[in-house]
Amino acid sequence: MRFFRDIYHLFFPKICVCCKEQLLQNEETLCLKCRFELPITDFITEIDNKVEKAFFGRLPIEFGASLFYYKTKGVSQQLIYQLKYRGQQDIGSLLGNWMGAQLKESQRFPKVDYIVPVPLHAKKLKKRGYNQLTIFGLSLSEIIKTPYLEDVLVRKSKTETQTLKQRFDRWKNVQEIFDVSTSNFFDNTHVLLIDDVITTGATLEACANQILKSNNVKISIVTMAYTE
Repeated sequence: MRFFRDIYHLFFPKICVCCKEQLLQNEETLCLKCRFELPITDFITEIDNKVEKAFFGRLPIEFGASLFYYKTKGVSQQLIYQLKYRGQQDIGSLLGNWMGAQLKESQRFPKVDYIVPVPLHAKKLKKRGYNQLTIFGLSLSEIIKTPYLEDVLVRKSKTETQTLKQRFDRWKNVQEIFDVSTSNFFDNTHVLLIDDVITTGATLEACANQILKSNNVKISIVTMAYTE
């Protein structure tokens, strides 16, 4: 079997999603060199880290963390781009497993009842074909043994892209565009809200505000990347 596997990899080599170099047999999705270049945060172990501080006075979150910093023209930007726009969903699995393992070992991470992604509008989902958070969320779910819910928090309307907007415009652009499809669903629960990149936190804030309309609900936030 190993002989045939080696022959297969000779003709169909696996390549790194970032640098496009051939992966070694013990490497998956991302080569060790690119993984080493990822600007990893220590937010999972850090009290009042930058994610948590970003929501001071805005949301009463229990826990917040990002796996790495989002740096333009670096491995982190390339990783998110390949996941979000080039269909490289193996990246979602890689990052979900990575984040899940760290959360599982963390003394700070609280017990949560559900993992909920920031939803895409139906038109954008149809055009792209997938939500970049799905595989990330499912991988996270498997490791921390928490249900992943994709159809309770919904997006009511489509917004313009957030990428080039200023802070206030981002906040204004996402107000009241989300909803909880089933009334009281999140009553008496702790929800882990997930996204790919946090910049101003406007989208996450808008999502959380809808969930917080439930009774006795708690919110924690985890993202793949954090923009300084």
